[in-house]
Formats: sequence, structure tokens, C-alpha cells
Amino acid sequence: QVQLVESGGGLVQAGGSLRLSCVASGRTFRTYAMGWFRQAPGKERETVAAISWRSGRTYYAESVKGRFTISRDNAKNTVYLQMSSLKPEDTAVYYCAAGLEYSSSPGRYDYWGQGTQVTVSS
Repeated sequence: QVQLVESGGGLVQAGGSLRLSCVASGRTFRTYAMGWFRQAPGKERETVAAISWRSGRTYYAESVKGRFTISRDNAKNTVYLQMSSLKPEDTAVYYCAAGLEYSSSPGRYDYWGQGTQVTVSS
């Protein structure tokens, strides 16, 4: 069982930056792949980024490549999403999730946090 708690969301102007954090409970965190996902009102949940448990592999949605960076610190049971050059279309609730398989598909992730709101004003 893994419990996830996100933080770091907020209101930021377009062009600004935010760093999201997701702290996981459980001693097996380091064996899980981690992902960040987002869902805007009226839209389906989409994958933003994913990272394998050893950080050797990463995935980014085309819409965030070059602007967002996913990283993890297994010693701190934490995964991060550094977001730069934010755009109004990045506005959404952001969720982190953990899964046994590294994947870009939300359906492959077993444990989810409660989400943190990111709002980018124009």
C-alpha cells in the first residue's frame, strides 16, 4: 500500500514557474514507477510525465516537453515536477500516482494522490 500527498500547487502568472512535490508513504516507494497527471474541467485526465523507479527512463507529454522536468529522490520518498514557462492551458488539478510498471498510461498506476490545483493566469 502506498499513500501519496501532493503539494506545491497555486496561482501563477503565465511564464512563471512552480514545483510540485509528492511524498509517498511506505518503504517500497523506490520500487514504484511514478507519474504526474492532470485534469482540467470538462477534460479527460492526461499524462504529464512519468519516471521509472531508478530514474533511468522518463516520459513527457509533447505539450510540456522542454518546460517540465520530473525527478525523484528515493531517499526522501518524493517525486517532483518542476514546471517552467507555464501557460494558461496548463491550468488543471495535478495528481501524482505510483505503479509497479513504468508507463505513460494512467491505467497502469495503482495508487493516486488527492491532487493539487495549478492555475495559470494570462
